[in-house]
Amino acid sequence: MAAPGRTGRPNRLFRNLNAKIASIPMILIALVVFLGGSVWTVVYSFTNSKLLPRLNFIGLDQYDRLWGSDRWVVSIQNLAIYGILSLIFSLVIGFVLAALMDQKIRFENVFRTIFLYPFALSFIVTGLVWQWLLNPEFGVQSVVRSLGFADFTFDPLYNPCIVIYGILIAGLWQGTGLVMCLMLAGLRGIDEDIWKAARVDGIPMWRTYVFIIIPMMRPVFITTLVIIASGIVKVYDLVVAQTSGGPGIASEVPAKYVYDYMFQAQNLGQGFAASTMMLLTVAIIIIPWAYLEFGGKKRG
Repeated sequence: MAAPGRTGRPNRLFRNLNAKIASIPMILIALVVFLGGSVWTVVYSFTNSKLLPRLNFIGLDQYDRLWGSDRWVVSIQNLAIYGILSLIFSLVIGFVLAALMDQKIRFENVFRTIFLYPFALSFIVTGLVWQWLLNPEFGVQSVVRSLGFADFTFDPLYNPCIVIYGILIAGLWQGTGLVMCLMLAGLRGIDEDIWKAARVDGIPMWRTYVFIIIPMMRPVFITTLVIIASGIVKVYDLVVAQTSGGPGIASEVPAKYVYDYMFQAQNLGQGFAASTMMLLTVAIIIIPWAYLEFGGKKRG
């Protein structure tokens, strides 16, 4: 009979020891670079650092200046518009494309490659391409007018009221393909017996998707939302490539605000304050996701 505490099994601490040792560099990088860098940014956001960081605390002055700046307020408004519309249209278009692809259509691989190809391009390339397409001199407006529609106007990148929607078009063009692939992977994981049972019961296809398939794909939707949201918060390249924040400050976004203040205006304190607000935004996104993904599993 085995002695108490000696079951013959290796101590849990030493299970998968090689994997745990291999993960040590990653853990150290996460702690030192990401966590350490985040704490450092938050601390220095309460200082009046200019060209170089210095521990001269001034309380919440940087945040008062931040939220008193029209440029920052406009950038937050633009991020809200871009973010909400990007989430809605990316999910809807991506899911519809995935549902169509899931019907075992001919040349599926070709269409899947075509839709996913824009995601392989950098945001700078995407921004430049759509800058040309939306240019009124030789873009969509010029082509339509050459067909006889002389009064047609489509110049979103030159209109301060709708410039953010021009950037949204480029963002959707690039990111929707990835959403489609994620959704398609989720749809392909649905048991075929569920579809057969729905057809036997005479349930219309749209009701099957809305009331059966989509609820079953909840983890896929949550993961996709986090991926999209993380890209929205740090959107920068598209804006720089298409408008550089113009006309005026009409297309400013928080990431560009941070870059300009830290590397051009040489006002590190203001840049750190803006970065901290962006970090807070990311935390607001990540914490609910982590709770939904892991909190429910623990309770189960």
